[in-house]
Amino acid sequence: MPRIMLVDDEPNVLTSLRRAINTMPPQLFGGQLVIETFDDPRHALERAGECAFELVISDFRMPDMDGVQFLTQLIEIQPRIARIMLSGYADLKALVAAINEVQVFRFVAKPWSNFELGAAMAQALESSRLLAENQRLADLVRLQDGRISAQELELERWERACPGLTRIDRGADGSVNLDWDDDTPSASLSSRDH
Repeated sequence: MPRIMLVDDEPNVLTSLRRAINTMPPQLFGGQLVIETFDDPRHALERAGECAFELVISDFRMPDMDGVQFLTQLIEIQPRIARIMLSGYADLKALVAAINEVQVFRFVAKPWSNFELGAAMAQALESSRLLAENQRLADLVRLQDGRISAQELELERWERACPGLTRIDRGADGSVNLDWDDDTPSASLSSRDH
């Protein structure tokens, strides 16, 4: 089931987007969608660090972080996520920045046409699926050529499925830094602690 992320600072827009998407036939997207909504881009970035998404639909104008800034940070976490940007403003500079800086797949104007939105989503998800299949085939070739081990390939696969899973934050002494949450000071484990 494709997982998509909707990001807009206006909860009523998120509700309308979800409602519009839920009226579209699931076969258009290759199956039933799992939709997660975020009215704060920072929360969306946190969630992107926990699980993989195939598609993000983001508003361009948000108060603390615009769509290009948000997508720039999101790409660092999930480089392969397909990107659609919404905007109620006909801003050519914003459109150029979105295309050039964060390589949005489509730019959809607010208010959107459900047909246009559904078509853009279907195309973006299909493009994402094809890129994933190309990556899988390239990985098999790298494995057969001996350029990567089966273990390294499996680690890459896990990292794509669960972003951040394979990254380890180490201290200067080689210890592993554990950041439990924002309220708890970071903990540190070293080989001496075992």
